[in-house]
Amino acid sequence: MPPALTEPADSEPGVLLGRGLASWYGGRFHGRRTASGERFDREDFTAAHPSLPFGARLCVRSMVNGKAVVVRVNDRGPFTPGRVIDLSQAAAEELGMTGLGLKQVELWHIGEDAADCPEDLPGVGDAVVPPKPPRATAPAARTKSKSRPRRR
Repeated sequence: MPPALTEPADSEPGVLLGRGLASWYGGRFHGRRTASGERFDREDFTAAHPSLPFGARLCVRSMVNGKAVVVRVNDRGPFTPGRVIDLSQAAAEELGMTGLGLKQVELWHIGEDAADCPEDLPGVGDAVVPPKPPRATAPAARTKSKSRPRRR
């Protein structure tokens, strides 16, 4: 499950919500309904996030090249462990991540009327990430050691 992020309603615009691995989705989902009920358009600047409210606007900035794009959350996902956001194809192209398909990013809460990422964001990787809420941990499960068969 992706790391939990602060809800935009709990923060002012320009607050870093978190960092992590972004992926993207496009062609095979184009025209299908998203979790918000609208049709997915790979050319729109939208994103899937597991918990942020639909309509939340985020500045997604690459920690590799510093490029940034504004997206609107309209779907749920990603469903791959370790990823914090799935971007539309248009957003991924803007960040220069369509070749490999993955990129380390920062997610920033921006105002609902903002058309661009704020210019006064700290340098890539300089901002302080809010602490993650404590997680309940289960005791580690024991696994049986599998021995190799002997050669004769």
